[in-house]
Amino acid sequence: MGRTGTGAASRGEGGPLARVSLSAKLVASIIVLLSVGTVCISLALTQLVSNYMMQRTDSQLLQQAELVFKNTVLLNDKANASNPMISYYVQAYDASSHTSTVLLQPVYKDGVVSRPQLPANGDLSGHELAKPYTTPAIVDTSNATRTPDHSTMTMAEYPWRVVALRWISEDANGIQHDRGIIYIGLSLGNQIDMIDNLTKFCVMVSIAVVMLGGVVSALLVQRTLEPLKRIEKTAAKIANGDLSQRIPSAPEGTEIGSLSRSLNLMLAQIERSFRQQQATTDKMKRFVSDASHELRTPLAAIHGYAELYKMQRGTGDAADALLRADDSIDHIEASSARMTVLVEDLLSLTRLDEGQGISITQRVDLGAVLADSASDLHALDPERRISTGVVGLDMADPAHPALTMTDGPLPKVTIIADGARLQQVVTNIVGNIHRYTPHDSPVELSLGVIGVAMDVDELAQLPPDDESMARVLRAAAEYTTTNRGMMVAVARFADHGPGVPAEARAKIFERFYTADPSRARLKGGTGLGMAIAHSVVNAHQGFICAGESDGGGLTLTLVLPLTRGDDTTLDDAAGADQAHKDADRRDRTRKGTAHKEAAGKTVRRPPAARTPSGEGGRKGFESRGRLRTA
Repeated sequence: MGRTGTGAASRGEGGPLARVSLSAKLVASIIVLLSVGTVCISLALTQLVSNYMMQRTDSQLLQQAELVFKNTVLLNDKANASNPMISYYVQAYDASSHTSTVLLQPVYKDGVVSRPQLPANGDLSGHELAKPYTTPAIVDTSNATRTPDHSTMTMAEYPWRVVALRWISEDANGIQHDRGIIYIGLSLGNQIDMIDNLTKFCVMVSIAVVMLGGVVSALLVQRTLEPLKRIEKTAAKIANGDLSQRIPSAPEGTEIGSLSRSLNLMLAQIERSFRQQQATTDKMKRFVSDASHELRTPLAAIHGYAELYKMQRGTGDAADALLRADDSIDHIEASSARMTVLVEDLLSLTRLDEGQGISITQRVDLGAVLADSASDLHALDPERRISTGVVGLDMADPAHPALTMTDGPLPKVTIIADGARLQQVVTNIVGNIHRYTPHDSPVELSLGVIGVAMDVDELAQLPPDDESMARVLRAAAEYTTTNRGMMVAVARFADHGPGVPAEARAKIFERFYTADPSRARLKGGTGLGMAIAHSVVNAHQGFICAGESDGGGLTLTLVLPLTRGDDTTLDDAAGADQAHKDADRRDRTRKGTAHKEAAGKTVRRPPAARTPSGEGGRKGFESRGRLRTA
C-alpha cells in the first residue's frame, strides 16, 4: 500500500495543471496577460480622462463664474426656452435678508428641472470658497409637461460640480460691500456620459483584443511548438527501433535549434554506439566461430594421427612400425605447433584489444626496420627484385594528390613506438609477400615524411579503406598550402602478385579473413597476421590500408604520427616484457615446426625473425627459425 500511495502521489504531483498541455498553458497565460493588460489600460485611460474632464470643469467654473453671474438674466431667458446648451446653475444668498434666490437653472426636456443640493442659509457645510466640490442633484418634475423618458431622467440625476464665491457689490460711492454668497454649478452629466461611453468602448476593445490575441497566440504557439511535435514523432520512431531518424534542423540561434542540434548529436552518438556494439557482437560471434573452426582442424589432425599410430603400432616389422610411428608423431607435433601459434596470436590480439602488451616509449628508426625487412625478403627470395625509395607527394593534379616513390636508399625516420611490435607488423607484411606472391615478382619498399592537415585522433579513427586513404591525401595536399597540422611517417609495401579484389581489401584486416582460404591453409596462414598489424598500428594512433599497386598487385600503406599527443605508456613495463616473452615463445615454436618440415622435405626453410633485444626490438632474422606471418 505504501508503494501504491507513493505512485499515486508521484502521478498527482503538480496538481491538475500537470495534466494540461504546454500549448494550452501558454495560450491561457497569454489570454490572462492580455486580459489583465487591457483592464489596466482601460482603467488607467478612464481615470485619466475623468480627471482631465473634472479639471476642465473646475477651470471653466472659476474662469467663467463672473461672466455667468453678470449675464444671468440673458441666460435665464434662454434656459426658459429649454435650451440644452444652458447647463449652469446660479443661486445667490443674500446675507442681509437671509434669503436664497435661484438666478439661473437649466430646464431639461419636457420641463424637467435639475439643481444641485445647496444649503438655503448660505452655509458652506465645510467647503471652502473658490474651491469646486461635487454635490448630488435634486430633480423636480412638478412642472413637467409629460412623463419624462429614461434618458432625460438619467441626465437630470447626474451630480453637480459647484463653486461658492463671495458676493461683493458696490454702492453709489464705489464702496464694496459683502452681500453674501453666490453658488455657481455645472452639471456633470455630459462628463459622466462621456466616461460611460469611453468605458463601454474600452470594454469592447478589450474583449476584441483578448479574443484576437487568444486566436493569434493559439496559432503562434501551435506553430512554435510544431518542432517539438516533430521531435516527439521522431522519438517515437526511434523508440520503435529506427535509430537512423534525425530531428529536422532549425536555426541555431533559437531554443528549438539548440535543442535539435543537441538531440541530433546525442542520437548520432547513440546510433554509433549501438552500431559499434552490434558490430562488436557480430565480430565476436564470427571470431568464436572462426577460432573454433581453426582450432578444430589441428585438433582433428592430432586425433587422427594418434588413432593412426595406435592402429599401426602392432603391424609389420618393428623398423617399419617405428618409421610410421615417427611420421605420425611428426604430424602430431606439427599440428600442435600450428595450434600453439594460433592460440598465441589470439592471445596477442586479445591483449592489444585491452590496450596491453605494448609500450610506446622507444625511439625506433623506421628506415632501419624496413631495410632489415628488405634484406630478409631478399634472403628468402634471392631471385626477387627489391627496390627501395623515398615517399613523396605528387601534386600534379591538385584535385587528386597521390603518393610517389623516388628510387634511393631508405631515409632515417625516427618515431616514438614499440620497436618489437612495429617489427612484428613489418614481418607480417613481408611474410605475406613471400607467401602469396611469385618469388620472382618485384617489390618496392619506400618510406618518407609528409605533413597532413589533421590531428592524431582523427587519423587513428580512419577505417582501413580507399576512402580513408584519399582523405589522408587530401589532408596532405591541404597541408602544403596551410602548413597547419602534423607530420607523419609513411611506409609503403608494394608487390606485383595476384593482388586482392577491391571489395575484399578492407576485409583483410579482419580476423581469420583470407582472400583464398584453401591457398592460405596450404601456405600455413591463420588469417590473423593483418589483424595483428591493424591492432598494432591503431595502438600507435596510426592508419593502415590496402590498395592496388601500379601495374597490378597489392600495396599496403602505413601512416604513423612522428610524435604522439602525449608521452604516456599504453601498458606498464611488465605488459611489454610479457609481449616480448610471447614473441620469443612463438619463435621457439616456429623453430620446432621448421625442423619438422625440414625433416619431411616438404617446405623450403628460410631464416626467421630475431628475438627482441634492447630498445630497438627485433633487428632482423636469425637462422634458428623461419619468417612467418599468420
